[in-house]
Amino acid sequence: MSEVRKAKHGGLLTAIFSIISVIYVMPIIIVLYNSFKKKIFISKRPFALPDGKSFVGMENYISGIEKIELPKAFGYSLFITVASVFVIILCTSMCAWYITRVKNKVTSAMYMLFAFSMIIPFQMVMFTLSKIADILHLGNPVGIVIVYLGFGAGLAVFMFCGFVKSIPLEIEEAAMIDGCTPIQTYFKIVFPVMKPTAISVAILEAMWVWNDYLLPYLVLDIKKYKTIPIAIQYLKGGYGAIDMGAMMAMIILAIIPIIVFYIACQKYIIEGVVAGAVKG
Repeated sequence: MSEVRKAKHGGLLTAIFSIISVIYVMPIIIVLYNSFKKKIFISKRPFALPDGKSFVGMENYISGIEKIELPKAFGYSLFITVASVFVIILCTSMCAWYITRVKNKVTSAMYMLFAFSMIIPFQMVMFTLSKIADILHLGNPVGIVIVYLGFGAGLAVFMFCGFVKSIPLEIEEAAMIDGCTPIQTYFKIVFPVMKPTAISVAILEAMWVWNDYLLPYLVLDIKKYKTIPIAIQYLKGGYGAIDMGAMMAMIILAIIPIIVFYIACQKYIIEGVVAGAVKG
């Protein structure tokens, strides 16, 4: 009887979560089929599927690519995302290893500061940040990587510290006895073991950096460098006019790379998070 009841509860929960999933996915589906419609039909009938009158094929995509210079914006977004994720993983994993293995008041204070940085609202520091970035001439694709390192370090260090605590210290001691320097021990022993957490951090940080609009808008010289979110915003014309067809087409093209990346690496997310939570 209990098994039948569990099966009913399981079926009910499956139905409920399936409905919730559809609700979350529907906005993306609406944007997708509206990207193939004429602008006037998007405004009048946003929830209607394309028909003979409203369907324009790839016209919105071609128009959007030309208007925002998508290849150029894509290149800036790709460089900033890849470089930021690489720097975040490299620096924060080394920092987390040091904080975890070296026990003193300084490392304890560093850990608390990294953890505290995760709860500070961006709005509290954005004006000061933009001013400092301007003074230090960080308004370029290379300079903004440094800014992303600072904002992404909190979560990354927190996750890496949790994982490093689960690595047996004897493995590192054996490497030291065999003649490895601390740097060799890190790159040959510690970092390979961190792979699940490193991939999880990479996915989370990549999704954040790729989709970020406000930080590049504040830091970058947008006359020279436009990431995809900023470039899409420029589809808004004068007096509030918006080319909705081109905008929705560009939104679809913008989310495809990060969705593909997420799907390819999603199996590592839970593995990495669970591995980082083995020890508190």
